[in-house]
Amino acid sequence: MPRYFTQDHEWIDVDGDTGTIGITDYAQGQLGDITYVDLPAAGAAVKKGDAPCVVDSVKAASDVYSPVSGTVSESNAALEGEPELVNTDPEQGGWLFRVTLSDAGELGGLMDRAAYDAYVAEL
Repeated sequence: MPRYFTQDHEWIDVDGDTGTIGITDYAQGQLGDITYVDLPAAGAAVKKGDAPCVVDSVKAASDVYSPVSGTVSESNAALEGEPELVNTDPEQGGWLFRVTLSDAGELGGLMDRAAYDAYVAEL
């Protein structure tokens, strides 16, 4: 399943018309200890660039931007009791929400892993 990245440090795994979205290891490292995640409700419509999710940490509250447009199909319920999963497993078990993509063409503007790693190396 292909994984794409944004310049705002979100990732999206795409499987058919479903995208699973989270923040990168780099992003969680910048935020520090995650204390709460405000997840979007299933059925919510999101547009590329919207901020349907907020991650609160000991340092700050940070918006999580959707890398694609679509409809939220699911949020990671495990984060309600264990928001620290975003710190300990940001790119797997700490995923945030899933969307049903409305325009797969939007993926074309995102980075692959090599491009993202090069981008982070320049920061």
